[in-house]
Amino acid sequence: MTKIKICGLMNLDDIKAVNQAKPDLAGFIFAKGRHHLELCQALQMRKALDPQIKSVGVFVNAPIHEMLQAVESGAVSMIQLHGQETEDTVKQIQARNIPVINVFKPDLIDLNTVANYIMIDSGSGNGQLIDWQNLQITTNKPLFIAGALDQDNLEKTIETVHPDLVDLSRGVETNGQKDPEKILNIVSKAHALY
Repeated sequence: MTKIKICGLMNLDDIKAVNQAKPDLAGFIFAKGRHHLELCQALQMRKALDPQIKSVGVFVNAPIHEMLQAVESGAVSMIQLHGQETEDTVKQIQARNIPVINVFKPDLIDLNTVANYIMIDSGSGNGQLIDWQNLQITTNKPLFIAGALDQDNLEKTIETVHPDLVDLSRGVETNGQKDPEKILNIVSKAHALY
């Protein structure tokens, strides 16, 4: 079974869709952009989220206190670093027993990061598909892959890379909104593969 994270949840309708589909992780984006949430919104959504689904806070070069506040509030239980954060930042977060997902572009992968998880993404959520065929990744850490994944390419990507987890946001949207049917389909497809 490949685990799956549905990221960029924006409202309580998204939470209902995720609760029905049962992905392994749900992502709340605190970085600026279309999917940006304030902490109060994330808290409200976390309260409505199935307790079995872990929530992840996505940050880009945020101050440590902001990231810790998101965890201490109960909004999220894991931190995803999507900027140019240092290994020292990773260690400071981990010192509070908070798991860290460190995100890398394909040409800048640091397999020696102390983070708990490694994510390979094409950029800053820019929807670019990675040439997985030519990417050789060997790590003993759980590996996430992201970047323009959707129902059409998910199976081939999983068969090529054999990741532990996949991460989707725009790939489960229709007209800029999360699509409950796409979420349901993609979660069951991921869980059925490997």
